[in-house]
Amino acid sequence: MKLVILDRDGTINVDSDEFVKSPEEWEPLPGALEAIARLNHAGWHVVIATNQSGLGRGLFDVVSLNAIHTKMHKALAALGGRVDAVFYCPHTPDEHCACRKPQPGLFLQIGERLGVDLKDVPTVGDSARDLQAGVAAGCEPHLVLTGKAAAWRDQGTAPPLPNDFPAHTIVHQDLAAFAEFLTARELLQRQAPAP
Repeated sequence: MKLVILDRDGTINVDSDEFVKSPEEWEPLPGALEAIARLNHAGWHVVIATNQSGLGRGLFDVVSLNAIHTKMHKALAALGGRVDAVFYCPHTPDEHCACRKPQPGLFLQIGERLGVDLKDVPTVGDSARDLQAGVAAGCEPHLVLTGKAAAWRDQGTAPPLPNDFPAHTIVHQDLAAFAEFLTARELLQRQAPAP
């Protein structure tokens, strides 16, 4: 199975310090949904792994979270795209759970549920903790310069990342640039002569 694991807030949709609490507050980043559809059309399955501590903080409930994801799924379907599953951690940082990124619990759940070895599965996020969680489960880290990483976006070149980012993190302007990179790399690998 060709699998990509994406963060949600700041990677697919606009992030908010006040939390995304309702469908009305959920707005996709420019080109992000089209990027997911492009990945789907190239044969990739897309799964989301997202911290949603607003649940544990009592800022919204599961009904609201499901409504947000229904809006996302409908918007994707209109573009011919889909997300196969959304895995979320509802806990606050104080609960010290195993599923809140940077812990790898969500990723391990994904691998177990889908019956997939996550070694070298691309994972995309806008923060160090997104990538730390994925790398702890064996994934290949990709940073998008949106959301929490948007401050680096206008520097013109890939920034020197702080030490808390995993080694070998690949940097992209946004999810569309990641999708272009992944599909181009796959094409090159298919065209390479067998050893």
